[in-house]
Amino acid sequence: MQRTLIKDLPRHIGEEVKVQGWLQTLRDQKSMQFLILRDKTGLVQVAHWKKGNPELAETISKLGTESALTIVGKVVANEVVRLGGLEIQLEDLKVEGLAETPLPFDPFGEVLPDQDFRLDWRYLDLRRERNRLIFEVQTTLEAAMRAYWLDHDFIEIHSPKILGAASESGAELFSLKYFDTIAYLAQSPQFYKQMAMAAGFERVFEIGPVFRADPSFTSRHMTEFTGVDMEISWIESHEDVMVFIENWLAYCYAAVQEKHGEQIKEQFGTELKVPSVPFPRLSMAEAYQILKDQNYALPPEQKGDLDPVAERALGKYIKDAYNHDFVFVTDWPFSVRPFYHMLHVDNPTLTKSFDLLGKGLEITTGAQREHRYEVLASQAQQKGLSLEPIQDYLNFFRYGCPPHGGFGLGLSRLLMIMMDLPNIREAVYLFRGPNRLRP
Repeated sequence: MQRTLIKDLPRHIGEEVKVQGWLQTLRDQKSMQFLILRDKTGLVQVAHWKKGNPELAETISKLGTESALTIVGKVVANEVVRLGGLEIQLEDLKVEGLAETPLPFDPFGEVLPDQDFRLDWRYLDLRRERNRLIFEVQTTLEAAMRAYWLDHDFIEIHSPKILGAASESGAELFSLKYFDTIAYLAQSPQFYKQMAMAAGFERVFEIGPVFRADPSFTSRHMTEFTGVDMEISWIESHEDVMVFIENWLAYCYAAVQEKHGEQIKEQFGTELKVPSVPFPRLSMAEAYQILKDQNYALPPEQKGDLDPVAERALGKYIKDAYNHDFVFVTDWPFSVRPFYHMLHVDNPTLTKSFDLLGKGLEITTGAQREHRYEVLASQAQQKGLSLEPIQDYLNFFRYGCPPHGGFGLGLSRLLMIMMDLPNIREAVYLFRGPNRLRP
């Protein structure tokens, strides 16, 4: 007998079915037993008369909640039952996986333990419909990203995550023993995306792991996350990259809204709206003036940069002024940008770069890259970098490379703003941070 999903039971009234799922609740009464069974599509009540099969009744009485079960029974209409107006009259039951008692915590309890404890038992926490929905949305989101890229003639690449040299200053890198030498975990596929531009691929994307040895304990940082990266050739400026991003994101939002909009509203109380195009744009100078007008003073160490409080302030300003959740902040100082960002000809202290803020949270960094070998080497030296460790990278630009640009986006941060999640730990399957390497 084939399995029937709970959502399809209304089409099987009067029929014998096989349903598989988890025991969410057991009501063991004097003459009756009622099991609430859950699969990924919903809940159903299963009724069993003890006198009909005392041996089966004893088995049921010993079940722990969250046990994995296969049940066979007849679907009958019953208006008294609040779960869809039907129930299954149990004929047979097989315990596929018995749950120990007590559970570390009840994932369906009214009061849940703190998040760090739930992360210790992440697989139980993920049984909640709310949490599963996050990853259903992630699946739809990534599929839409790929569909848009493929419709626009992109090639997918998978760059190495073990590097033989630190990519820039060596900060925020994990090192590891690699046979008789030291290697590093990649903090970005940036250099390899640019290699693809030098190879003539013209348009590439990658979705893959990124590693940052950043000892931050904030609600938006991780030491390992999924990076979404893109690079395109033959651009005029960073504006071309921003135009692509905003249309790509609007397409992705529309795909998620169409498939999951109602579920997101039901589970998270968030109305997912497809962002209008074009997104607002502010130069860094304009952003600073807005913050100044709001009497927000950046601390000295943030000069030329934006801290999280400033980002949230700009997000609120854009929402109030434009009724928009996104804003590009452009033209960042070279002092706070990587050496490979292209400089403005008329103001070489500024880069042709941008950050994209979503609801006051930075989700994307991008730029037009410097593609001329001599200029690139000079900018690296201005940053105090030795050319020898990055010579393989510099070689990409020795034999003709087109003007190009791109961006990197944090997938989990995008999910955070889509569903208004308070902490990035909810938006990642298994969180990795400075003090978490388990499970």
